[in-house]
Formats: sequence, structure tokens, C-alpha cells
Amino acid sequence: MPESGPQPVERSLPTEEARDLMSLVREVAQREIAPTVNEDELAGRFPREVFTLLSRSGLLGLPYSEEYGGGDQPYEVYLQAVEELAAAGLTVGVGTSVHTLACHAVAAFGTKEQRTSHLPEMLGGGLLGGYCLSEPASGSDAAGLRTRAVRDGDDWVIDGTKAWITHGGVADFYTVLARTGGEGAKGITAFLVPGDAPGLSAAAPEKKMGMTGSPTAQLHFDGVRVPDSRRIGEEGQGFRIALDALDSGRLGIAACAVGISQAALDEASGYLRQRQQFGRPIADFQGLRFMLADMATQIEAGRALYLAAARLRDQGRPFSRQAAMAKLFCSDAAMRVTTDAVQLLGGYGYTVDFPVERFMRDAKVLQIVEGTNQVQRVVIARDLLGPESR
Repeated sequence: MPESGPQPVERSLPTEEARDLMSLVREVAQREIAPTVNEDELAGRFPREVFTLLSRSGLLGLPYSEEYGGGDQPYEVYLQAVEELAAAGLTVGVGTSVHTLACHAVAAFGTKEQRTSHLPEMLGGGLLGGYCLSEPASGSDAAGLRTRAVRDGDDWVIDGTKAWITHGGVADFYTVLARTGGEGAKGITAFLVPGDAPGLSAAAPEKKMGMTGSPTAQLHFDGVRVPDSRRIGEEGQGFRIALDALDSGRLGIAACAVGISQAALDEASGYLRQRQQFGRPIADFQGLRFMLADMATQIEAGRALYLAAARLRDQGRPFSRQAAMAKLFCSDAAMRVTTDAVQLLGGYGYTVDFPVERFMRDAKVLQIVEGTNQVQRVVIARDLLGPESR
């Protein structure tokens, strides 16, 4: 039985330009991503050519300034584009979000010269980025990172290991957070490191239960030398830069979660209409109809939540708590929705002949990346109640 593919979503978009953009994104997703996504994921093949196309089409720089080659789109629009990409293939949706995260430091904290020198190629020149914050011994405790950068004349020399890096080993550039001062958050600085820098190497990609087409690997920095002109922001400002990026990145993951949930709903809906049991379509059975109704409700709620947070961001208002809520709710919902989709397809749902088993495996990682959902609850509770007493 063929895949039904994601159906057009009724979207609230602010401009006619945004509506045209969404049509383009959907066309690209269905033409360039969806036809080969199952084959790519089964083979563990990274679709680099898709990212090159997205870059050349202006779709990897949507939320950034047109002055530097970006699309000048509000986050409200950018995130809905990410959702469409994720519905076609989560490797591409998450990859787009990670690339946007990797560009954030230069775009938001770089000097005019740095933005002029680097952003045009990063946003539309076919390049792909990675984001290096986590380490083998510091995941949720990001302020405890050990990778160190030491000043040597006009250069910095970086030594250490980064872990769980999306696009590790294939990215053209990395935003790297390294310790330049004492312990804690105030001793961290951000750097823009070329992917082919001498002394930079990648371990073999991790063998993951899902998103097998997306390379996730440790990166080893062995005397990697970068000029001070590639230091982003002030010394010791890196942790603030990282947190500022992560708030936005969490919204990208929320949008990805809604995208994969929508794809699972569409697949399950198509199957229920076609599958006959006891002489009639199983779509007639109330128990299954109610499952589908619950799935659709969670998707609509998640979409509304991430868009509400995006609109706060677009207005320049605080949105950290709302971003954490969106990431938490949408990724938890994705796990429920994709699991229910497998159940609705019965035995077929458990086979690789149908995409819902891939949706379920892929969805799990969304509860972990950009801060685990336990960390999101910490962020939300601290915003409500203040920091914990010591």
C-alpha cells in the first residue's frame, strides 16, 4: 500500500509572500525529499544534495537579514517551513534547524565585518553548519564543558572533544563553545571554526535507533588554530550566546515534532480509509476514529503553541519559557502520535514497508535534543518560581 504523504495544512500566514514561500517549500519537500527518504534512512545515507538545493534556493537562511543573503522572514514563517521539511524527512527538518542554530552566533553577535565576510556563504552559498556545545561529560550541564581555547598571539588554539554533533564530520563550519577562562558559565567563548581546519577530526558516526540518515558524531579538536577574527562576541560571552541560540533552536525542534506528527496522522488516516475489515473500512470503527481525533488535537495544540512562542520572538519579547513549553509539549506529543500511528496500522505499522515505524523511531530523539524534556521542565519551573534554593 503506497504512502499517502503529508496533506496540505491549513496555515495562518502573515503575507502573500509567505504563502508563496510555503508553496515552494512544500513543492521542494515533496519532489526532492519524500521520494527517497525511506531509501536514504534505511541505507543511513546523508542527503547532502538536498541541503545544497535548499541553500541555493534561499531556504537555509529564511529568518536572517536579506542584507546578508537571508530571507528576512519572521520566525512564525520560518518554523512552518521547517515543519513542512520535517514532515517529508526529519533528517532534513532537524538539519535545517541545526544549520540555522549554527548561523545564529555570527548573525546576532558577530561584528559587521564578520557578518559581511561569513553570512552570505553560510546562508546561501551551499555551506552546511554544525553546532558544538555538548561534550561526553557535559550534556545537560552545558556550563561544565571542558574543551579549551588558549590565546596564542593573534590566534586561539582549541583542544578537546565535542559529542552528539549533528552534521559532525560533514559540516563546512561549526559554531564552537570553548572555555577561555575559569570554571562556570562566565569562562566560555564562541568561535567560528572551518570544517576543514587542521587538527579537527570526526569519529565514526553514532549508530542511532532513528534519524539514521543524519550523521551524529564526536568531534576532536587537537590543536585547532583559529584567528581571533573568528571569535564571536566578547571573551566570556559564549554561554549567553549559546542560551540565546538554544531558545530559538527549541522552537525549531518543536516545529519538527509537529511535522513528523502530521506525517504520521496523514499516513494513518489514509490507511484507515483503505483498509477493510468485517466488510467495511476500519475508518468506520469508533475506537479508531477517536484515536485519530486525539492525534489531530495534539498536533493542532502543538502547532498553536510553537507559533505563539514564535510571535513573541518576532515582537522582541521574552519567549524562553514559551519555547521550552513548545519543545516539551510538541516532542512528547510526537512520541504519542507516532506510537498511535503504528498501533492503527497494526502489524503493517511494525514493518519497514510502511513509514510509521520510522516516524516512531525518529520522534524519540526530539525528546532529547536541544535540551532533554526534563531540562525543559526545569526551565519552565524556574521561570514560574525562580531558581531552586540551595
